[in-house]
Amino acid sequence: MSQMRRFLSFRDFDWTLLGMVLLLCALSVFEIYSATLHTKYTGFHSKQVFWIAGGLVAMFVFSRIDYHRLLDWVPWAYGFCVLSLAAVLVPGIGHKALGARRWIKIGPLLFQPSEWVKVVLILAVARYFANLGAKSLTWKEIFKAFALVGVPMLLVLKQPDLGTTLTYAPILFAGLFLGGINWRQAAILITAGLVLVVGAWSSGKVLKPYQKARLTSFINPDSDPRGSGYQIRQSLIAVGSGGIWGKGAEKGTQTQGDFLPIPHADFIFAAYSEEHGFVGAIFVLLLYFLILMRLIQNAQTAADLPGSLIIMGIVAVLTFQIAVNVGMVIGFMPVTGIPLPLMSYGGSSVLFTYLALGVAMNVRMRRFVN
Repeated sequence: MSQMRRFLSFRDFDWTLLGMVLLLCALSVFEIYSATLHTKYTGFHSKQVFWIAGGLVAMFVFSRIDYHRLLDWVPWAYGFCVLSLAAVLVPGIGHKALGARRWIKIGPLLFQPSEWVKVVLILAVARYFANLGAKSLTWKEIFKAFALVGVPMLLVLKQPDLGTTLTYAPILFAGLFLGGINWRQAAILITAGLVLVVGAWSSGKVLKPYQKARLTSFINPDSDPRGSGYQIRQSLIAVGSGGIWGKGAEKGTQTQGDFLPIPHADFIFAAYSEEHGFVGAIFVLLLYFLILMRLIQNAQTAADLPGSLIIMGIVAVLTFQIAVNVGMVIGFMPVTGIPLPLMSYGGSSVLFTYLALGVAMNVRMRRFVN
């Protein structure tokens, strides 16, 4: 019987989704190699392969653990995550780089807790709204959901890491939308949110001057072409110079000339567009679309409400990151430092995505199990 269960699990694993994910990762490794060939980041593609391999292992491990068990462990995991985010802010424990304290150093590796918190928040929000039974939400229940996500958001914003902070919001919004919020409540929350944003912007105490500059530079990057507008200007030049078919691998002038900032991470889509053109960019976006549609299909076939909520939380985060990163690259969104899932270099980001996919696989493999 146990062998049959293992066979059924193996058969029900979403190999199509994994194939598309691995194709995207392969494009990532080749682009990181090409974009960093003549820069100080040479060799980062090898590190990316290491992170992808580690992510695959983590994905298969998480796909074998019943997600109902993960939901039972969530309160403990949530407490640990809050403590780790608080520990990052403590001098001597948190590792500071580029003016931000976001990492904990473990030997030669840098561990960024804020990325891992996303997985725990997805599970925590799914557990919270599933326990409510998808009924109409009261204001008390809505405020509890805001507190659940708001505590980690405030701790990450304190680091400061505005980009990661923003990625927590889609988890909450997806939970509220699927959990039973009505349009009147949504309208009130949106209005209150706009008032808070305007107040936070005007106060000067929430956002630092450089963060404000990054958020507004995309509107008119030429107003400060060598300062806050530099990154967006170089990104737009890279994307535009790619044309229809691109300049070819290792031939991007913006990338190879070291004009495009961090081409292997935040601006990897700009580097890819310069080398592979409009056709290559559309292919990558189509691949993302198919991955997201596959995940939504798995959410629709989930065995219960918690499973659906988990996968839709993952979809919400990935969609947000893709939209913001690509929008940033083409000048439609501000520069926030949000990586492009499975394409941008970075161990924490890659591991989060694979862990999330492992949980999604977990839900799919148990859709016929009572």
